[in-house]
Amino acid sequence: MSYQNSNERLLAAQMAIENALSDADIKAELALFGYDEARLLAGKALSEEAKSLSQTQLVEYGEQYAASNDFYAKWEAAKTAYSRSLKVARIAFKDNSKAQSSLKLNGARKGSFYGWLNQAEDFYANLLANPDLTAVLAGYGYDEAKLQTEAALVATADAANNLQQTEIGEAQDATKARDAKLDELDDWVNDFRGIAEVALADRPQLLEKLAFGPMP
Repeated sequence: MSYQNSNERLLAAQMAIENALSDADIKAELALFGYDEARLLAGKALSEEAKSLSQTQLVEYGEQYAASNDFYAKWEAAKTAYSRSLKVARIAFKDNSKAQSSLKLNGARKGSFYGWLNQAEDFYANLLANPDLTAVLAGYGYDEAKLQTEAALVATADAANNLQQTEIGEAQDATKARDAKLDELDDWVNDFRGIAEVALADRPQLLEKLAFGPMP
């Protein structure tokens, strides 16, 4: 079978099987070639499994997209807060090389999430672990409570990313399961079509009811 997408593959298979099951003449002709009702029902069950897995795959991708949107929103919030704090810290500790090193104040911020996360986590962790440094920043409007709040934003972004990665994995697994079942269904339908073309060779109008199209 050659269809544009998985949905078309599934719908074509379902139509062929359902039409075969609902037409007494087609069923009688197919039964002569080993495709009795039980065999057709087995094909129907296979198509229903494929449909269920297709629906699951759509749900999983919906959850992944939601998790990704949530992650990017939380990362953006954390980046905004961290960027402002970083600018203030660079001014507050411009003459403190030790603070510059421990807080990773110098250089560009990493573009990747994990690179950025490492810089942001070290910044807040080392600040909050040093009362002398937090005291200095308090003079610039950044007391300990504000720093704790911003550190929590970083942690929230990290948690959102972890959830996103989980959802990505589940969506990929769902796609593999769906594709494997569709391949199994394709194989069944290809055999079914081959037999139907023989069984209904003298009754092409019945063959067309299976949505296979006219005989070649």
